Amino acid sequence: MQSESGVSPSVLLVEAFYGGSHKQLIDLLKTHLSGCCTFTLPAKKWHWRARTAALHFSQTIPTCPSYRVLFSSSVLNLCELVALRPDLARLKKVLYFHENQLLYPVRKDQERDFQYGYNQVLSCLVADVVVFNSAFNMDSFLSSISSFMKKIPDHRPRDLDQLIRPKCLVLYYPIQFPDVSRLLPKHKLLRRPVEPPHVDDIITPQGEQLCHDEPQSCERGADEDAEGQMKPLHIVWPHRWEHDKNPELLFSSLLKLKQKGLKFHLSVLGETFTDVPEIFSEARRLLDSHILNWGFLPDKDEYLAVLCQADVVVSTAKHEFFGVAMLEAVHCGCYPLCPKALVYPEIFPAEYLFSTPEQLCKRLQGLCRRPDIARRHVVKVDTSSFSWDALKQRFISLLQTDIPERSAAAA
Repeated sequence: MQSESGVSPSVLLVEAFYGGSHKQLIDLLKTHLSGCCTFTLPAKKWHWRARTAALHFSQTIPTCPSYRVLFSSSVLNLCELVALRPDLARLKKVLYFHENQLLYPVRKDQERDFQYGYNQVLSCLVADVVVFNSAFNMDSFLSSISSFMKKIPDHRPRDLDQLIRPKCLVLYYPIQFPDVSRLLPKHKLLRRPVEPPHVDDIITPQGEQLCHDEPQSCERGADEDAEGQMKPLHIVWPHRWEHDKNPELLFSSLLKLKQKGLKFHLSVLGETFTDVPEIFSEARRLLDSHILNWGFLPDKDEYLAVLCQADVVVSTAKHEFFGVAMLEAVHCGCYPLCPKALVYPEIFPAEYLFSTPEQLCKRLQGLCRRPDIARRHVVKVDTSSFSWDALKQRFISLLQTDIPERSAAAA
């Protein structure tokens, strides 16, 4: 058997939910690392993938003596897979958590399916290395295990977090930030360095802009920039259309802006699935005159173009362990507003966080009245530290045969 690079495979990449960020990570690894062999299932019917993928892969992954490492996301029940396939149990098993089910929000606790979180705990117990995409993800998972296990009526296991913790490390999700210079409006280009930037560079202050063109050219650019500052604030919300992203908070805030007669434009992007919350159809009707873009944009360039034209990116999430969309929007020059909760304080300075719905509404009101504040602002987030270029070597080390020391590999 050969890997996609034509050599005997040493790294087995297994993804039970091959879509979104899960797909992007697998694609990055198999493209940039040699000796990878990939087995995936389509990103449909998540609950069934979590329940049954292990049995499927136990029958479809061929026996191969050159395998040394098995890498999987936590959607897969790794415990079941290695029990069904003892030959895979001997590999170095790396489990990557994009999200954890112990903290997944449900409308009522009675709706929480115990099995999904239980499967993740079992997978951690058989894994050699447990990797989380943020410190928040790791800490919330480990701190929730004890209370989660209290749902078992009797004969409860104890101290599982102490067994799992020594295996854990944080390795941020790697983003491939594209060069968006050609898509940026002039007022954003004015805040970029004259020299061609590295694709992962953050926006630099307007004061650092050097103009080597003729004075008339610089003045003309300044005039065009001033015209751009007069446009209504463009707010973008680039998240999944599901209840855990809390669209109700977004739309209630925007309707208050409308009631106050404030001018703004709106782009609501993100993927939709089978059960779209009813609030979306109602909000589209009520906010129709403000809407520039509505719905998922499958073309990446179109998506990036909207982010580049937008001024403010908002998250209202009740469930977020990393937040690729927010960082992509910041890379495109958007001013971020996100909850002072979940993973966000780990990534964004306090000035971009809100604690209450009232604070979010107040911040948006201020930016609607003075959109130039968002357009001139230099976001204090170093997106390059979340780039594939910055994190590639650590992923290479992770997928080597040796099991890393937590102190050396943890973020």
